[in-house]
Amino acid sequence: MRNSIKYLKISAPGRVCLFGEHQDYLNLPVIPCAISLRISLEGKRRNDSIVQLDLPDINSRDTFSIDGSLTYVAERDYFRSALNVMRREGFTFSNGFDCVVRGEIPINAGTSSSSALVVTWVNFLSHISDQNMELHSEEIARIAHQAEVLEFAEPGGMMDQYCTSIGGVLFIEFHPKLTVQRLPNQLKSFVLGNSGESKDTKFMLSHVKNKVLDISKRIARQYRKFSLQTVLIENLDWYLKNIDKGQATLLRGTIHNRDITREAIKLFLQPQFDEHKFGELLSEHQSVLRDILKISTAKIDQMLDAALNAGACGGKINGSGGGGCMFAYTPRHPEKVVEAIEKVGGKAYIVHVDEGTLVEQMIE
Repeated sequence: MRNSIKYLKISAPGRVCLFGEHQDYLNLPVIPCAISLRISLEGKRRNDSIVQLDLPDINSRDTFSIDGSLTYVAERDYFRSALNVMRREGFTFSNGFDCVVRGEIPINAGTSSSSALVVTWVNFLSHISDQNMELHSEEIARIAHQAEVLEFAEPGGMMDQYCTSIGGVLFIEFHPKLTVQRLPNQLKSFVLGNSGESKDTKFMLSHVKNKVLDISKRIARQYRKFSLQTVLIENLDWYLKNIDKGQATLLRGTIHNRDITREAIKLFLQPQFDEHKFGELLSEHQSVLRDILKISTAKIDQMLDAALNAGACGGKINGSGGGGCMFAYTPRHPEKVVEAIEKVGGKAYIVHVDEGTLVEQMIE
């Protein structure tokens, strides 16, 4: 049956990683949440096989034909990769489409603008395909992860795609198998601060990931029962006898972050949410990211200090690090925190927990 959709508008949110930064690719738990800055994609069906994409926010345009196989023309050619992945999944496309992409999410700043884009695109493609399928949010996330990460052998994990697709506050575990739990949302406002410092996400991810994996594999060869998922931090010294001081510190920081995440999950499951403890855990997480993983920057630290001095409960750098964004939990008077962050040179946004990818408008 021919797809009758003529026009479609899809959106998806950005995200912050509350707890578990640099953890998901190690199969350790994470707690991300979707935020109320979104990317939208609107498109209408064409009578030929041409796909034309207009991205006015970045003054860019891309045009290609969906006839035949799609060869990648850029390092992260997500528009073509998603089509290739979906074709392998059995989707077909008899017509091209004209699309416009607009966004509110800071780009290359750690707030998952690329994942939100891919999730939005996959959701759009599933509806506009000949099959006209409404995919479950977890299925959208799986395909988006394939198109964004696996297709280009990137070092990232799955957190971003699942969070931007499902929305809300999530607890994601990867061991012994992938489980995604939507947590009760008891959170109030955050202030997101963009430092404006450019960051190399791919380098930062692989830089930390490869170091921790190398240390873990070396220990596991000597102690078969060693596991990042189960080792107790008080027993860690037993496994570090032949590891140099710098490597031992990095591994200890990784386990500390894991335990902070596990402590944080308890807060969300309590009937009465402890805002003070939540803020303390955010700042404790930031201390590890700053002092041990060394992914923070002087400007990010300055913005966090300004936010805390203005009344925020706690905060941390967001994303892979080396620049980009921080966020602070500000259940009261967020406008004061916005002012404080902007006084030290950041660009600030008041955000709330938001829903996942959705169809905003459809015309048949």
